Amino acid sequence: MLADWIANNAGRVPDKTAIRFPGHDLSYAELAALVERVAGALAVTGVRKGDCVAFLGFNRPEMLALLFASARLGALFMPLNWRLAGPEHLQMLQDCPPAALFVELAHVPQTDAYRAALGDLSLVSFGPPAAGWIAWEEFCARADAAMLRDAEVDPEAPLLICYTSGSTGKPKGVLLTQRAIECNAANSADMHDLKPDDVILTTLPLFHVGGLNNQTTPALQAGCTVVLHPKFDADATFDAIEHGGVTLTVLVPAQLDMMMAHRRWASADFSSLRMITTGSTIVPMQVIRSVHDKGVPLVQVYGSTETCPIAVYMKAGDAMRKAGSTGRAGRHCQLRLVDKDGLDVAQGVTGEILIKGDNVMSGYWQAPQATTAVLKDGWFRSGDMGHLDDEGFLYVDGRSKDMIISGGENIYPAEIENLLIESPDIAEASVIGRPDGRWGEIVVAVVVPRENSTINGEQVLKLLEGRIARFKHPKEVVLVKALPKTALGKIRKDDVRHMIAQTA
Repeated sequence: MLADWIANNAGRVPDKTAIRFPGHDLSYAELAALVERVAGALAVTGVRKGDCVAFLGFNRPEMLALLFASARLGALFMPLNWRLAGPEHLQMLQDCPPAALFVELAHVPQTDAYRAALGDLSLVSFGPPAAGWIAWEEFCARADAAMLRDAEVDPEAPLLICYTSGSTGKPKGVLLTQRAIECNAANSADMHDLKPDDVILTTLPLFHVGGLNNQTTPALQAGCTVVLHPKFDADATFDAIEHGGVTLTVLVPAQLDMMMAHRRWASADFSSLRMITTGSTIVPMQVIRSVHDKGVPLVQVYGSTETCPIAVYMKAGDAMRKAGSTGRAGRHCQLRLVDKDGLDVAQGVTGEILIKGDNVMSGYWQAPQATTAVLKDGWFRSGDMGHLDDEGFLYVDGRSKDMIISGGENIYPAEIENLLIESPDIAEASVIGRPDGRWGEIVVAVVVPRENSTINGEQVLKLLEGRIARFKHPKEVVLVKALPKTALGKIRKDDVRHMIAQTA
């Protein structure tokens, strides 16, 4: 089980570096000792099986120790998105009240503003002691290993609760079991051909399943070294790749875009990398080509918080010949594409993406109706639309709720967005539908021009001439300075619709 991963590696390779962190490297033996100490301290604090342990802060080794310590006790670990505002944190903490809340010093003032509404819980802070808080060192000193002897954990019990970004409404707490995370690690090992001598660079936030489970937890199961950055910084990322022996990393399109705009991109040495994994949103072809020009396969992964996240993925050998696809169903997953009646669609026909496997969530926290709406006979209804080619490779066409019906024709925004963002004059694009009395909906392209670009609406439309059917062309182009996004750079469609509705 997940609770044994670190201890097992400590027995095999005790002196090997498990986590390389600025000023704070940990060997597997040291990490295993930390996990036991934290688990013992949680037990003394009163955390029991089924209780929740929450963390708010940047990436740090202690956050991972809390995850594995929670697994040891059968507790539920809740990583909070540090980019959110206090009222948003409070909403989640009241939805799933923790027995203990761990907060980095920089976020203590924000937490203090609503702590009175949290009820009775243990508050632990990192860094110098904060008034009314227990310091991390003091907390760890409480540990009592004797309290761990009788801990029995059900692998089917939830371990991780991750709140969805809320891009489609009120955030929901996704429950992932130890078995789900273990299945996900097996998929990652197959996807990345993971070996103990791999060095993994993690720059994505660990509060997101993409940062936590695409490579980080699988690497710690496999006995790899994880180079952990508190948060993404382009220069630090270049330094780690060029001088840290990094073989694998995950970089979402927003990160890659920042790196490609950096002065170091052209001369950067990526020779240590076996591949770069990407996903979370549309991956522009220009990004794919730029990475491939560096001699590194850019492999896409498809999934969601509800799938832990790895469900469909590309492998390095197919990355260049199948550029633009998210790959085939994971080794331990099943994939279906269905129509509105739940029937499988033919090859090349767009259908809703359904995923089945042990990696799929057990449900949403205290939301049975929402759970029933997306889980049926073990299949997770993603709400995403895609089609398969003749080799079974998946191409994502967009979300079902984002589909535009104009004059009776179905139009998928992703198809138009992919073409627009190929232009060197366009930084970002989001295509939405606007209600229209004649057509039902009309297509509106919301475009962010690149810095110093003078592109106008007419020129945007010309980019689509002869490339897609006329009925798919936007009837309107709106130029804006920025688009609303989630923490991982995914555009919030609902917010874009609201923004455009206000300009109508």
